[in-house]
Amino acid sequence: MAARAVLFALGAQDAERFLACRDDDTVLELVEEVEERWDLDHLCELDKSWDALHRCFTDGDLAFENGEYPLSHVILGGVPLHEGDDYIVCYVAPEQVHEVAAALEPVDDDWLSNRFAALTFNDYQGTGNAEDIAYTQAFLPGLKDFYRTAARNGSAVIFTVDQ
Repeated sequence: MAARAVLFALGAQDAERFLACRDDDTVLELVEEVEERWDLDHLCELDKSWDALHRCFTDGDLAFENGEYPLSHVILGGVPLHEGDDYIVCYVAPEQVHEVAAALEPVDDDWLSNRFAALTFNDYQGTGNAEDIAYTQAFLPGLKDFYRTAARNGSAVIFTVDQ
């Protein structure tokens, strides 16, 4: 799982449409529609940092439903909307977005660095060296800003990554 990821903030109509999807094809069609808009004010590109970020925000594993809420919902938390192995789409409800944003506020570079050092990342494709940590840390300010803005706007959030 080392593909490039993007978080999208959703308005109420798009959020309802995602929750109404009944199959993977419909979810991916809607993801494609949201991606085509590529609204820079309502997205956060994570590139490949999402893997290490999720591990740091949870218990070191790359899994759904691991770690403690609300940091567990930053990347792979919430409701998985896609069941296939080729794509991940997770939905975080607006009320959860507020809690995620608040939980991210005290997280800083030192916190991430300490998490890297304290956790064992099973099956991690990165190196865990200083360069890898710095790469991951570089995405933290944008991630925090994204969730802060999404919370202020009352938006839901979807995490998307193809594998």
